[in-house]
Amino acid sequence: MATTTLNTHTTAPHADVEETIAPHGGTLVDRFASPDQATEIRERAPELTHITLSMRETADLDLIAVGAMSPLTGFMNQADYSRTVREMRLANGTLWSLPITLSAPADTARGLKSGQDVVLADASGRHLAILSVDEVYDYDKEVEAQHVFATTEEAHPGVASVYGQHEMLIGGSVTVIERENLEPELRPYREDPAQTRAAFAERHWRTIVGFQTRNPVHRAHEYIQKAALEIVDGLLLHPLVGETKPDDIPADVRMRCYEALIEGYYPEDRVHLSVLPAAMRYAGPREAVFHALVRKNYGCTHFIVGRGHAGVGNYYGTYDAQDLLRSIPAEDLGITPLYFDHSFYCNRCEGMASMKTCPHGPEQRVFLSGTQVRDMLSRGEVPPMEFTRPEVAQILIEAAKG
Repeated sequence: MATTTLNTHTTAPHADVEETIAPHGGTLVDRFASPDQATEIRERAPELTHITLSMRETADLDLIAVGAMSPLTGFMNQADYSRTVREMRLANGTLWSLPITLSAPADTARGLKSGQDVVLADASGRHLAILSVDEVYDYDKEVEAQHVFATTEEAHPGVASVYGQHEMLIGGSVTVIERENLEPELRPYREDPAQTRAAFAERHWRTIVGFQTRNPVHRAHEYIQKAALEIVDGLLLHPLVGETKPDDIPADVRMRCYEALIEGYYPEDRVHLSVLPAAMRYAGPREAVFHALVRKNYGCTHFIVGRGHAGVGNYYGTYDAQDLLRSIPAEDLGITPLYFDHSFYCNRCEGMASMKTCPHGPEQRVFLSGTQVRDMLSRGEVPPMEFTRPEVAQILIEAAKG
């Protein structure tokens, strides 16, 4: 990872409110080109080597640029990559749990030299950034898969993504001239870390809990969010809207669900809805750490970790993510995790509860699997009120009808 930064700054908080949490690594990174730099880059771009980014790499580039991945200033060099894969640390010892890499075909990568500039483009050919090459290096995809995903099985979507990368990796700092395109429905909710921090300061929130989701919020999610709201000033509802599995509910549908839920069931002055345009890795415990660090950069002081965080299939234990986060020294993590048990509606308790608070057996608890819910929605059936709010269910039914 390059240690120098371009246009790096920490946005000043609201005049009479101090920011309550520093970005990871101490400084909020900014990798956007100035207007003059952008003009110069566009003029030079046609003459430079071009590398086309995958959807995940495009999303990563945008998050690096806005500081969501602070302290990273570009795609990882070999020292940062190797230590992250094996130890969840950057080369300088800073906690970091997922490799953030740029792959390229061997015939392209081997022709690059240290200090050379290359153009990074998206799949449509748009010039997004210049990367100043630090180094080009080989890597072992199976070693990365085993350490990061705890499996080498290609059936795991994260492992399949790694196996589908090019043969070599390129490390270096980036200077960004264009943003990633988002769907029109999502653009009003795209806020960079400097913007969410300013919004929290304007509301005089000193403690903010972040909630990660790639699914519509159901009653169990609502329960743990509101439990967390009892001890903090505000909630950042921060759905991930980047690349996910094909069977995940589309981002625009999920956003309509969040809007309906907030309008009907949350105090308006206690919730902030924004989107995280990150790609989903499905790395379970490792990704839970990543999600916490990213929300720290967005200004959160607390982060909700429930059951099966960022998991897929049966690759991770129910509370493996919580166990990993508990093992990390608080001073390294720098954000306070809030751990929640499995939540549900209990008919005997006549309300939402969790394994920690409800003494009754499973026959009293309303559990619905994702498959059950999808089947009900496809038939136009509204899941029970104990599972989801009717406004949310109606949005999902309409979406299922196509």
